[in-house]
Amino acid sequence: MTTKGTPGRMVRIDDEVWAEYGQLCEEEGTSRGDDLRRHAYSRVNAWRKKQGLPARKRITIRVKRGKPAPDSD
Repeated sequence: MTTKGTPGRMVRIDDEVWAEYGQLCEEEGTSRGDDLRRHAYSRVNAWRKKQGLPARKRITIRVKRGKPAPDSD
């Protein structure tokens, strides 16, 4: 599924890591897709800076999320 006309990308990550990554992102109040996009933009902008190019403008995709789960100590 894509958002706002952006192309979908396939990433191959084993099931256990993908599930734990989903749990980590949920605890941080984000999604795996949003986290991956932010990481990619950060890496590309660092590379562009080294090349003397202007940084890319980050595209913000708003996702409605529920409240984070309370800590269970």
